[in-house]
Amino acid sequence: MGLGRVEAFSDGVIAVIVTIMVLELKPPASGEWTALAAHQLPLLNYALSFIVIAIMWVNHRTTLGLVRHVNSHVLWANNNLLFWMSLIPLATAYMGQTKAAPLSVAGYGGVLAATAAAFTLLRFVIADQHKADESLARRHQRIHRKNIFGTLLYTASVPLAFVSVRASFFVFILIPALYFLPERWLESE
Repeated sequence: MGLGRVEAFSDGVIAVIVTIMVLELKPPASGEWTALAAHQLPLLNYALSFIVIAIMWVNHRTTLGLVRHVNSHVLWANNNLLFWMSLIPLATAYMGQTKAAPLSVAGYGGVLAATAAAFTLLRFVIADQHKADESLARRHQRIHRKNIFGTLLYTASVPLAFVSVRASFFVFILIPALYFLPERWLESE
């Protein structure tokens, strides 16, 4: 199987994930500001999840661009990532329906942690193809640190949700923000 087919399949699955997520949003019952305000949390949850998925898609495209040859390890690691990503709409909807109750926030954090771990695994599988290239190996190593850091923070957000939902949301916002910052802090070896 060629890389183009893997990319096309992945893009299709991610497009369906975003579509399912937006279909979960219900419009306000009236044109009043109070009705719109009642939909604020689900809309913010959607925006957060959309940003997370968009960052994953961009990084996924970049990461797949480094694949030297598609093998079963790449295919299964990619499918593992897509599985966990496909649970993001469910976790987003649950969090919105429960008005960010601690259990739903912990569930959302758990799905994001598993997704981040799956992305890290995919990156490890692809990095294995570049062991002989010292420059690419160093690049993978720097990015691994960022991926592992994000996975650990998402994992920490799960128990944190039962202590402070706001602290978990801080983690949910912090990690995407880190992907928009320059990667200088990763340069130390």
